[in-house]
Amino acid sequence: MSKWSCMIAPKILVPVPTAMALAISLLSITFVSKANAQGAVASSPPEFARDIDRLKPGEWVWAPEVAPSGPVLIYVDLSRQIAMVYRNGIRIAATTVSTGRPGHPTPTGVFTILQKDARHRSSTYNNAPMPYQQRLTWDGVALHAGGLPGYPESHGCVHLPIGFARELFAITDLGGTVVVEGDAADHVVTSENSLLAPFNERGEAIEKLTLRSGERFRWNPELVASGPLSIIVSKLDQRIVVLRSGVEIGRSVATIDDPDPGSHVATRIIQNGQAKWTFVGMTGHEDEDGKALDEAQLNRVRMPREFRELLMAAVEPGTTMLITNSRVGSGARPHLTLVDAIEHHE
Repeated sequence: MSKWSCMIAPKILVPVPTAMALAISLLSITFVSKANAQGAVASSPPEFARDIDRLKPGEWVWAPEVAPSGPVLIYVDLSRQIAMVYRNGIRIAATTVSTGRPGHPTPTGVFTILQKDARHRSSTYNNAPMPYQQRLTWDGVALHAGGLPGYPESHGCVHLPIGFARELFAITDLGGTVVVEGDAADHVVTSENSLLAPFNERGEAIEKLTLRSGERFRWNPELVASGPLSIIVSKLDQRIVVLRSGVEIGRSVATIDDPDPGSHVATRIIQNGQAKWTFVGMTGHEDEDGKALDEAQLNRVRMPREFRELLMAAVEPGTTMLITNSRVGSGARPHLTLVDAIEHHE
């Protein structure tokens, strides 16, 4: 068995009526009041990229260790009633949502976060609480904690599980990008389950990047001069992708000899004057925290020598490496309208 293998023990928060059915199969269950009975936090993060469409109303996944720093992008898919969060170009979270009901559709386009208010109350709908509100338009559209019946029911806002809304509120900044696309009345698959962000921080669709026939690797560090570096080692695609500040600067073919279906995160540190990789103890992988990624494990990943030399020259303390069985493709996106905030209205 691979040293990267481990048992996955999901921590699930579910509505009380369904909790007993899940108690038999889950190792950790937390009961909450029916009013706040929202949310499922999966423990082994990037694997959720293969399971997003299986999330039940109110369930969510949060894995900030995958990309601990970098620009944040939020993507709301109206067709599938899900939202995804990307940091440094890598998906770190996914959740079910409830968007605008017929007659009150959630607008599509590229928005920026105009205002943040953790204890906001509606000035339009009877002083209704909107916890962890992040305003997208001055006429009332926002991200906030709200009801999640499994279908569109809001008056145009994007309802999130309260736990997810709280976590998201903590990592976003004013001016952050939120992309909304799809059609709530037409439930079609609108994206492949890649770990890579489908949009850049301006909300522009990212062109699908693949290696051409006969091309072994691509290296373009000039695209971004500085910022956090993330390396994705995809066992499923047999590819290595390198991102800096959310922009892909490198991609290579690879031979990754490891059958472990799980995902693990390592970070580059300096210890006793020596540079080394150590595992990050993510939820479900706590026993790995601080353990060294040894030479035998690194030798499971083989790549072109020139690419390896270029990559290692760019690696610095704080670089994050994600070892995953998820995909690193990204599909082309339709053009979306950029929504600018021209006026500020209280």
